[in-house]
Amino acid sequence: MALAGGPGAAGEPVFVYGTLQRGHSNHHWLAGASFVGQRQLGGAQLFDLGPFPMAVAVAGDLEASSGVTASDAEASSTTETSATAAADSALAPIQGELYRVSANGLAQLDLLEGCPRLYGRHWLQLLDGSHAWVYLGRPRQVRHARLLADGRWRGRGRTQT
Repeated sequence: MALAGGPGAAGEPVFVYGTLQRGHSNHHWLAGASFVGQRQLGGAQLFDLGPFPMAVAVAGDLEASSGVTASDAEASSTTETSATAAADSALAPIQGELYRVSANGLAQLDLLEGCPRLYGRHWLQLLDGSHAWVYLGRPRQVRHARLLADGRWRGRGRTQT
């Protein structure tokens, strides 16, 4: 089901793929948020930075397929491209979870994610056609990180199995 109304309608939809997922160390930041379900994000690659993952847009894919717009906090930044973010159509989509959070909850997530310095928050279309805020890094931040070609971060800091 598509999330109608854009940002702010019945809570802010946020797609999470790392430590904010159920069973991981930062899931408590989503206390009070509504779990919508499992979702997938295409047009991006997922990298393992050790204690947390980082998704990075594949050069040109997200902008062309989903009309990426930067949040107000990052409006002055530009989308970067690099050889490490070259498109590889064999990559699996990023696996994650979709939540609806309050505006205050979204502001708290921005603090946790270091937005806009560490991650940028982008309004993106997910593979099911719904839209959500997604935190993305920049290609230069992952140039020495391990690519997770299956699109799934299993990571550290799990609170349950």
